[in-house]
Amino acid sequence: MKILIDFFPILLFFGAYKLYDIYMATGVLMAATALQMALIYFVERKLSTLHKITLVMILGFGALTLALHDERFIKWKPTVLYAAMAIGLAIALWAAKKNFLKLMLGSQLELPDAVWMRLNVVWISYCVFMSVVNGYVAAYYSTEDWVNFKLWGYVFPLAFIIGQGLYIAPHIKPDKPQV
Repeated sequence: MKILIDFFPILLFFGAYKLYDIYMATGVLMAATALQMALIYFVERKLSTLHKITLVMILGFGALTLALHDERFIKWKPTVLYAAMAIGLAIALWAAKKNFLKLMLGSQLELPDAVWMRLNVVWISYCVFMSVVNGYVAAYYSTEDWVNFKLWGYVFPLAFIIGQGLYIAPHIKPDKPQV
């Protein structure tokens, strides 16, 4: 069920684009993301910082796209989001000596500090990569190509999640039996 909630805004966006145009798809994405966040909040009674940032960016860039009738805003939203995440993680790590990944996920995962450090660096690299790739596609390809990239480009986050899971799996301690 969670995976359906995670992917339904992009699937609705893609469908609306194929049936109508980028502007209808942007409105659908905005509404679907707001509904998605409401569902997550209903189930979990909170939204993560990333959820909040994503919602604000989709609503902000979507509103600019619709108000100015300029598709560049919605196309550049992922680039800005990934770049902001990379910069935020990097500044926190190297300037403030804080590992935001560990701060955000440390209550869910118990990993050695060295693993958290490598994960943080990998996340920074991944976000830079995704920002550059989306920026390139947004700048040099048609809107049709960009929309297709958004749909089929989900192979990158899926591969990243699987790779990350394989990396941390040996470091996860089994649950202690209840006595």
